[in-house]
Amino acid sequence: MQYVFKHTHPYEPFIDHATEKLIVGTLPPPRFTTKELKEGDVDFCYGSRDGQLWAILDSIFNLNLKFETSIYAIEQRKEFLRKRKIGVCDIVASAERTKVDASDIGMQNIELRDVLSYLEKYTKVHTLLFTGGNSKNGPEYFFRKHLKKYSVSLVNISDEVPKIHQFTHPITKTIIKTVSLVAPSGAANRAVGSLESYKKMKKENPSFNTVDFRVLQYKDYF
Repeated sequence: MQYVFKHTHPYEPFIDHATEKLIVGTLPPPRFTTKELKEGDVDFCYGSRDGQLWAILDSIFNLNLKFETSIYAIEQRKEFLRKRKIGVCDIVASAERTKVDASDIGMQNIELRDVLSYLEKYTKVHTLLFTGGNSKNGPEYFFRKHLKKYSVSLVNISDEVPKIHQFTHPITKTIIKTVSLVAPSGAANRAVGSLESYKKMKKENPSFNTVDFRVLQYKDYF
């Protein structure tokens, strides 16, 4: 019988009634569920030492973040999010894996969080920041699936990278914007490298890299 790992999200959504923007991803790596963290991991949303989200935000806002497994490192991140009125509500509640890794494509029997119910409760949220696009098992892909249950769809606003959409909440009738950022993971570097805008910047400045590209992109939305 094939081994199946139940990959459950280890963190409740980080959101309150002041939240205006929500970061929406999928799942942190399995070691965050089993609490077998590596040195340099932070036991919080996007805390993987291999991820780039906090390094990007650290660069944009000069946060002097600690990248370590400590309460202090967690509190630094929470303080920043509260101050900027940013929350985190990843869309995947759980998934099954036959191979225990962090790939989105490897998720099976996926259960989604009811993000629309959070948006109904926390009415100041006006923007969702997807940490990835509409490729299979990405955050935008799952959100579209989630909206379909409510007969709601995303309306295209801009096809430039990052792609921007909006939708009307079926209960509150609030118009909410979505921004599909380039994923803050090493796995997305190839996709970044193929973008014409990245190639142009790289040509102008050979030391320019894929993290620099994300810093420029994320700066406009955080």
